[in-house]
Amino acid sequence: MEISLKGKVVLVTGGSRGIGKGFCIALAASGAQVALHYNRNQEKAEAVTSTLQNGSKAFAANLENIKEVIKLFEQVKSEFGQIDVLINNAGVAFSSDLSQNDEDWLDHWDRTFAINTRATGLLCKKAIAHFKEIGGGRIINISSRAAFRGDTLDYLAYGASKGAIPSLTRSIARYCGKDNIKAFNIAPGFVRTDMAQEFMDQYGEGFALDDIALNELTEPKDLAPMIVLLASGLADHATGSTIDINAASYVH
Repeated sequence: MEISLKGKVVLVTGGSRGIGKGFCIALAASGAQVALHYNRNQEKAEAVTSTLQNGSKAFAANLENIKEVIKLFEQVKSEFGQIDVLINNAGVAFSSDLSQNDEDWLDHWDRTFAINTRATGLLCKKAIAHFKEIGGGRIINISSRAAFRGDTLDYLAYGASKGAIPSLTRSIARYCGKDNIKAFNIAPGFVRTDMAQEFMDQYGEGFALDDIALNELTEPKDLAPMIVLLASGLADHATGSTIDINAASYVH
């Protein structure tokens, strides 16, 4: 079955690379207008949007900055008239060994939560208010298997920041459903991206491959079809659900 997202505007944070880039390509190919958020690399972001259809555009924002998070949402809304789907994908992961001094360790902790959790929550807040105005919408939050099974000690902040996302998603799903607002949580495992490569450079690719049930690491293209499905409205009764896409490295 071919899924059409024609007429839908989708905001994807962290859309210039990694799984976010894969999402943007798949969403645009299905007919959506994509608002691709990026942080610093304008050239890379515009290179991606130049390959997308339907008038998709790139928008810059530093998600550590609250004012820029708000401005991002308002800019996209102003440019396209409305937002139908919010995909909170942007995230960071800093290796912070427990032997670090407290100041540096806390700096990584605060930056991780600012981007992975606070910005996600604020964008959800903005989306809920907007969706109530236009008659509904969908939120897709990208968490991690680390939210459920934990992570290594040097990535405590990453695991904890992602652990908040399923609760956020469930709360929105439970208490906004009557307003025609649906919320979903995707929990990937290792996905072959630049960010994951940094971890594999540290621990070795075997660390990742030996941890999964399949022969190959998950790639962005393995997540993208689920994003398109959830954005389409064809799976609305899965609102509140967490969908694990981790090659059976965590099963619950």
